[in-house]
Amino acid sequence: MKEIGLTSETPSPPQEGLGRIGLTVAPRAFARSKFAGDAKPAQAMLPRDAAAWLDAELARGARPNAVDIDGPGDPLADPEPVFETLRLVRERLPQAVLGLTTLGIGAAGAAAKLAGAGLSRVELLMDAVDGETYARLFAWIRPGVKNMALGAAAALLADEQAKAVPALVKAGIEVTVTVTVYPGINDGQIEDIAEKAAALGAAWMILRPFAPGEDAPDDAPRAPVDEEMAALQETAGRSLPCSLAAAKDGRNKTIRATGGLVPLTGAVGPTAERPNVAVCSLGGMDVDQHLGHACQYLIYGPKHGPVELLEVRSAPEPGAGSDRWEEGATTLHDCFALVAQSAGESPRKIFGRRGIRVLSADGSIDGVVDALFGGGKKGKGGKSRAS
Repeated sequence: MKEIGLTSETPSPPQEGLGRIGLTVAPRAFARSKFAGDAKPAQAMLPRDAAAWLDAELARGARPNAVDIDGPGDPLADPEPVFETLRLVRERLPQAVLGLTTLGIGAAGAAAKLAGAGLSRVELLMDAVDGETYARLFAWIRPGVKNMALGAAAALLADEQAKAVPALVKAGIEVTVTVTVYPGINDGQIEDIAEKAAALGAAWMILRPFAPGEDAPDDAPRAPVDEEMAALQETAGRSLPCSLAAAKDGRNKTIRATGGLVPLTGAVGPTAERPNVAVCSLGGMDVDQHLGHACQYLIYGPKHGPVELLEVRSAPEPGAGSDRWEEGATTLHDCFALVAQSAGESPRKIFGRRGIRVLSADGSIDGVVDALFGGGKKGKGGKSRAS
């Protein structure tokens, strides 16, 4: 997770730590990358669910000093859930630094209202200085509810970003510009982006290497190497304080809570009373079952040190309504989380009341369990013994 630079006079780059949580309450996106692959977008949380999740974390002892609205869509594409979430967060954490991540469309007009809602930080995703480059990066850009020709929409995006930074800064909101580096597309613009961002009033710049996923299209650019990123950091640093960040891809240690992405660090973890995780899987290799379809739970937890598959428990038979999930919660009395490909609202609430977080995830059990236990702790035998 990233800590926040608290003052524009002495900005500091976001860092990994326990002080920040992310709430994914933005349901609609402004744009889609040409290189995003075929992964389905995550579902946004409702503001009341985000507040309930936050209440649960506070009850578990979490004391975040910063809260960001950072997905799965763009917070300004449908801002009402965002403002409602900011209000609910402010009620619970009056001293927390509030921020959001956006492409910036509509940010200039919303700056004063955002500041009034307590927002003090914006991460602006600024990958270019002109519409032509943005048209090479995005499959579509939809500033409003109707489709718009890509060239015109890309030009509008560049213009909106140029308006957003000074308007946000004037409203008292610190702006960090984050640039994903795409070799052969925008790596030649990093100096121009830094100069423009500095002139507009941005406080900091972050460079993030593009990381093509396994399902990226054939024409996706390669990932930049460390030496290239270091050189670009030096170039950008002549105009703005600049830091490097890790690539964002499917290997990040985040998973989706039912309804949104939830950062794992400081959010979900084992306790002495609940040291284990339950997984819904048909084949034993991947998280591949809806909770309602699961006939068994694979139980993972620490055994003589490493985390591995401990046992397989039968799931309650369908047809009993809410009693089914009450029985399931009893079956999983020693689990802090239950992971399925997807899950309904009713079991999520029932398991939650019984102290079990229902999470949804795609991909290998090995990776999900490793992430839930903090990485690097899963025994080699876990995956094979589940198969």
